[in-house]
Amino acid sequence: MRLADHVVEKLLALVQARGVQPGQRLPAERLLAAELGVSRTSVREAIQKLTSQGVLSTRRGDGTYVQSNAPAEWLQEAMGPLARLIDSDQHYRYDVLETRHALESSTAWLAAQRATAEDKAHIQRCFDVMVQHQQDGHSELAARADAQFHLAIAEASHNLVLVQVMHSLFTVVLSTVAHNRHVMFRLSAPHTVQELTLQHQSLMQAILDGDPQRARECIGEHLEHVRLTIQQLDEDQARRERSMRLPPSDLP
Repeated sequence: MRLADHVVEKLLALVQARGVQPGQRLPAERLLAAELGVSRTSVREAIQKLTSQGVLSTRRGDGTYVQSNAPAEWLQEAMGPLARLIDSDQHYRYDVLETRHALESSTAWLAAQRATAEDKAHIQRCFDVMVQHQQDGHSELAARADAQFHLAIAEASHNLVLVQVMHSLFTVVLSTVAHNRHVMFRLSAPHTVQELTLQHQSLMQAILDGDPQRARECIGEHLEHVRLTIQQLDEDQARRERSMRLPPSDLP
């Protein structure tokens, strides 16, 4: 890998790790250079490359920003009440999973047919960042990278309406992904994280291979696995709570 490409990868990983959102500004070039351990010239070249790809935008005299893909205003307004419902009743996350299944079956299918080389590299980067955070034990960052991975696939579909809807769902998706991961990794078998990683990898590989049918099958299998696992864990938790409400036994 050329040095310039290596710096691009490191800069993207830093943006992911810090959770910098679209529309937010990056640190100054000198700070980025110090943190990445490279020259300011290399940082500047990486920023220029990512700007040309539409990932970043530069504003003269103001700095460098993560490119904003603001969702349609009506979609933002529609998602607000939904986010509040999920906060008050976690069972709404099953509705989110059903919605994701409907949407992501399409985005995965289209991404496998339309993804450019840059799209594929972006999907691979999101996957690698997610795996790295998992290995480091950073659950919150891993959840964010997980959501970013699915958004990268949506963007590779090159269907503007689907991309807008998925971006509007980002806050909701992120909250449910974080909750699902927390429950699955805390209460489920130790191999859960390996299973989810393999499912993500299979989905990514189907897109990289340009296999739309396999991509659609992979996302369906992944989300169904999440649903069944969460449902089983919820049922187990409910049984434990019911047993705790029983009066003490008088048996010796």
